[in-house]
Amino acid sequence: MRKIVYILLLLNCITLFSQEKDKNLYNGNQSFTEKKYVDSEADYRVTESKKSPKKAVAGYNLGNSIYRQNQQGEAQIKYIQALEVAKTKEEKHRIYHNLGNTFMLEKKYDLAADAYKNALRNNPKDEETRYNYALAKRKNKDNPPPKDNKKDNKGGGGQDNKPQPKDKDGKNDKGNDKKDSDKDNQNNKDKQGDKQQGKGDGEKKEDKNENPKPSSADKQRIDNILDAVNNAEKKVQDKVNAKKVKARPVSNEKDW
Repeated sequence: MRKIVYILLLLNCITLFSQEKDKNLYNGNQSFTEKKYVDSEADYRVTESKKSPKKAVAGYNLGNSIYRQNQQGEAQIKYIQALEVAKTKEEKHRIYHNLGNTFMLEKKYDLAADAYKNALRNNPKDEETRYNYALAKRKNKDNPPPKDNKKDNKGGGGQDNKPQPKDKDGKNDKGNDKKDSDKDNQNNKDKQGDKQQGKGDGEKKEDKNENPKPSSADKQRIDNILDAVNNAEKKVQDKVNAKKVKARPVSNEKDW
């Protein structure tokens, strides 16, 4: 009986890291729950740009929003930046776990194993991370990183014939720290918009020798993000200006 391979994900927006309210963080979580990932990304970027104790939370959630838009490389950057400001073991555990997930989708099993190992250092009791760590090590052993000589790579055909994990939402996205599960041989209903493993991998390999040019979809995504960020910042500025007007003292003296 063939063993079902699955990867357990933690791709939810979360709020448990901090008790204080942040309007952009709250709005980002709401948009994330509604699968409006461009809008959630914009709000998370605003919070991340502030000198805020929630910077690690915003960075983690920002990485998740970007990941849901199939931008794994950019998501990795945001996870790494979030690690630089993360203070608690729980924060670091979650960030490392999801960083490992992005490497798994790219079949960088050695890097995934390192990320999961660091996640376990911050939370040794998480069995889901432990499973992913074991899976990454096994896949890395079966599919070692290619040598510098591309001729020795043999096209990597053996990897593509193996069962590939697909993202499947195990629990609902409500910003309440629920964990997702990733199971093989099940129909991906795209409840979270995560990228299916096995699709686009060949395209990535072919593009390595070309100078990548931004597609119209990428440009549109950037424009949408900029518009959303500007709208989010405008709302913040309007609220600040309103408070200033409200707080302005009223003079009882007459002008002569």
